[in-house]
Amino acid sequence: MTSIIADGDRVTDRESTNWYGPAILPGSPPGPCPELLTEEEAIRYLRLDGDANPSRTLKYYREKGLIRATYVGRHLRYRRVELELFLGRQTGPVGRR
Repeated sequence: MTSIIADGDRVTDRESTNWYGPAILPGSPPGPCPELLTEEEAIRYLRLDGDANPSRTLKYYREKGLIRATYVGRHLRYRRVELELFLGRQTGPVGRR
């Protein structure tokens, strides 16, 4: 089992897939999630498509340094592991009310 390290965070192959199999990109039809995502795929993966302006939200996260992106040629792309690390940092403990 290999590990991916990003900014000191360790993510194993097991963590990069959900408990019932490989990561699935939501949508119609749902399909396997690629390792490198376009802006539209990143929006779907983070479920931002219900926001009023999901592109602006994703750009805000990127500008605040919450999500890192990279250019491949002239196109901005998001590594799936970066999105998973973002979700992990945003997820807090669940407590009773």
